[in-house]
Amino acid sequence: MVNTRFTSFAEFYPFYLSEHRNRTGRRLHFIGSSLSLLLLATGIFKGGGLWFVAALVCGYAFAWVGHFFFEKNRPATFRYPFYSFAGDWRMWWETLTGKRAF
Repeated sequence: MVNTRFTSFAEFYPFYLSEHRNRTGRRLHFIGSSLSLLLLATGIFKGGGLWFVAALVCGYAFAWVGHFFFEKNRPATFRYPFYSFAGDWRMWWETLTGKRAF
């Protein structure tokens, strides 16, 4: 499935989840995305572009630590940047709402 060309997000998402089987990795994704939202909100209310840069760096840093040290795989961001970004937020929402285990 590594060399598969996905034609839709619905097709991609099961692959995305297969790349996030490790619970610690998923937790790191959730924490990093949550902190990114806080940094983004801070940037909106306080102003200043550095908050937005910090939000981006924070989200990816947590996710990539999860991939490289716990999942032992390469983030899908490198091959499927848009689908991967959407997958991050869908998995975050599913975790927040209890559909996916934290």
